[in-house]
Amino acid sequence: MIKTLLIHPDELTEKRADEFCRAGIDVIGLHPTGGKNAADSLAALVEKLGTREYRDVIDYAIGRGLKIEYCMHAFSYLLPRDLFGKHPEYFRVGEDGKRTSEYNLCASSPEAVDILSDNAVKLAKSLYRSRDRFYFWSDDADKRKCNCDKCKNLSFADQQIIVLGAVARKLRKVFPGAGVSYLAYFSALDVPTTAKEDGVFLEYAPFLKWTKGDEGEKTKIPALLGYFGKENSRVLEYWYDNSLFSHWRKPPVRFTPDEEKIRRDADFYAKCGFEEIASFACFLGDDYEELYGKPDFAPFVRAIERATSRRRPTERYGKNSATANFSGNAVV
Repeated sequence: MIKTLLIHPDELTEKRADEFCRAGIDVIGLHPTGGKNAADSLAALVEKLGTREYRDVIDYAIGRGLKIEYCMHAFSYLLPRDLFGKHPEYFRVGEDGKRTSEYNLCASSPEAVDILSDNAVKLAKSLYRSRDRFYFWSDDADKRKCNCDKCKNLSFADQQIIVLGAVARKLRKVFPGAGVSYLAYFSALDVPTTAKEDGVFLEYAPFLKWTKGDEGEKTKIPALLGYFGKENSRVLEYWYDNSLFSHWRKPPVRFTPDEEKIRRDADFYAKCGFEEIASFACFLGDDYEELYGKPDFAPFVRAIERATSRRRPTERYGKNSATANFSGNAVV
């Protein structure tokens, strides 16, 4: 099972790449910060990717054997908010019955979905040496679906499938076999009722477990896997998310991984049938090391290796498994 950690773009250095390799990490996900400023942080990443200096760091990491991917709340970036003045119909209707440019879009606007999809292809092309799995998540907010006359009977899950399906279709014209993540998070934990789109895979993120102590999210897993299937499915955990534990403020707090919890959770996810398990690992960069020393990733690696060993061989090495397809890389 692939071992993936998500970090902020400025936390990737040659030194960090060496440490991840020594720890046994396979994939680094570069994650611009979310929240209301997600579009700006994503734009900053795209600008950074245009520099030779940052590309050299990515080349170094890949040369050490790491894979690189990019994971971001992207809808506000892909459908620019400055379109609202001339085309408010592209944007969602809030619970108050008014159009708003805040968060996401109107999933029943073909023009809006088309613009977002076209921009997703442009963004994918700019993601230097990315894996061919793309993480263009909806905006980082709960209960922000469209309530217009055409959308009001569609759940947020259905609206997200409509948009991501269009993204997947256009991406696959450029990157054959590419996949797009459906982030099961907040309102998107519900199972869509509309038809599943090819190229859209499940990514389950149990955020409420960490912020509200709500373990009830687990009950959604069987139905989600039943809808999306297990192929390319991924859990995105928060075991190492020191930005969360630091309440998204610097300086970061001291962090100690809870190995028992990580092991217990990883065993559960492997038993469910997920093909990949990842964790956020933000706020553990150079500034953290200066304060507290190097973070310990060994509990994460041990837990994933243990969970992998406890799965049946056909589950670990089936022809459609993420491990079998791991060599694919979309070099752009």
